[in-house]
Formats: sequence, structure tokens, C-alpha cells
Amino acid sequence: MKNVTITLDEKVAAWARIRAAERETSVSRLVGEMLREKMIADETYHASMQDYISKPPSLVKEPGTKYPSREKLHER
Repeated sequence: MKNVTITLDEKVAAWARIRAAERETSVSRLVGEMLREKMIADETYHASMQDYISKPPSLVKEPGTKYPSREKLHER
């Protein structure tokens, strides 16, 4: 574990103390968990974006035809 010092606005610090108390944890652990969740969400987003970008584009309609209906596109 790495110790880090952070500076918080008083209102944010009060909110963090209340949330930490509600979860029966420390502000330090609460902030660490929140940052870890954000890191995982960012990594998941970037992995999904890379997967999407790596796929070849597909046509929604053939030239000279109408666009498909919303229901058809979403298989409803």
C-alpha cells in the first residue's frame, strides 16, 4: 500500500467522513475504494472501445435502399 496525502474542500471532507462512517470504514479506505472503482470502470471502457474500434465497419443499408426501421435494427 502507498500512503498519499490529499487536500479536500471542507464540504467534500465532511461528506466523505459521513459516508465512511455509514460504511464503517475510514475516509482513507473509502477514497481508495472509490478510486479503484473508477480505475476499473476506465479500464473496462477503454477495453470495450478498443474492441469496437478493432471491428470492421458494417453498412446499415445498401446504397439505393431505405434505412431499416428502429425495430429491425434493435431486433424487436
